[in-house]
Amino acid sequence: MDFRLDEEQQALRESVRDFAREVVAPVIGEHYEKHTFPYEIVRQMGKMGLFGLPFAEEHGGMGGDYFALCLVLEELARVDSSVAITLEAAVSLGAMPIYRFGTDEQKARWLPKLLSGEALAGFGLTEPGTGSDAGGTRTRAVLDGDEWVINGSKAFITNSGTDITALVTVTAVTGTKPDGSKELSTIIVPSGTPGFTVAPGYSKVGWNASDTHELTFDDCRVPAANLLGERGRGFAQFLRILDEGRIAIAALAVGLAQGCVDESITYAKERQAFGQPIGNYQAIQFKIADMEMKAHTARLAYYDAAARMLAGEPFKRQAAIAKLHASTVAVDNAREATQIHGGYGFMNEYPVARFWRDSKILEIGEGTSEVQRMIIARDLGM
Repeated sequence: MDFRLDEEQQALRESVRDFAREVVAPVIGEHYEKHTFPYEIVRQMGKMGLFGLPFAEEHGGMGGDYFALCLVLEELARVDSSVAITLEAAVSLGAMPIYRFGTDEQKARWLPKLLSGEALAGFGLTEPGTGSDAGGTRTRAVLDGDEWVINGSKAFITNSGTDITALVTVTAVTGTKPDGSKELSTIIVPSGTPGFTVAPGYSKVGWNASDTHELTFDDCRVPAANLLGERGRGFAQFLRILDEGRIAIAALAVGLAQGCVDESITYAKERQAFGQPIGNYQAIQFKIADMEMKAHTARLAYYDAAARMLAGEPFKRQAAIAKLHASTVAVDNAREATQIHGGYGFMNEYPVARFWRDSKILEIGEGTSEVQRMIIARDLGM
């Protein structure tokens, strides 16, 4: 098993690393503090083809694979997680459901703009009263003639309220199965549809330059043809999307963890204490060595999960392991980087303060750490 990157992968990683350092880093701090969405960065990522990386060329994609996306997410998150999660959600949660389960007509209508970065899409799964219990969906969609009538609400939906958001895919109860359980389906709701309301953006602890909203649907009507995939298969569809997404979130978490190492090394070489750089002290050296070890092992975990996925092998457990481990490492490294920076680590002008604020959500979003442990245990037959 060889996890070394080939020339094409290495070139992609280096080009995105340069982009993150030269384009994202100089401006993202201001966006973060002002809670503004970085449209200019998104446009440039679109021109680079990043939104179309894991999609076939026939749909306007770049013909790459999911591992290429993960490499990009890691490099972006080494500098900023708001930009990284914008790309991750746009690809794995926004465009991927349509790519995986959409009709030819749905793909032709939506994918070209989504894969070019001209438009974004949200994934309306989480609800205010359900959280990790995705099967407890309360949003309902009733078929009335040739239209779905949707009522309910969704919470914490990324990329759902930007000026370029084109649609949100919504999971809803569309009936009852023969065994009495809920029939869940997924429906495309275009932005601007009457009855579809996007609430003001949340006041968040972190990811302040990303777009997150609560959504409400009040007798919202969309064509019956907006059903995404097979009716009643919504639960299975979003489980597949989330399994893949956990690998991407793991990559993002590794990027944050590695960014903490980068910033700590730079600071430790410059900061003087007791007549010499603090990096000369073994206490700091050991902290940074442990941080590097954790980032490295977390990277191997998501590499493994991605390799299994691309080989067509079962990867649910490996994706959960990667997401659980990488998110834990991100939180650990952010805490240690802040400690190494001392008082400056508590100042927002330093990237590690942003990393610290951004890290915790990685243990919550796209399946909490507790949910990952449940997945792992169940896959072990427990």
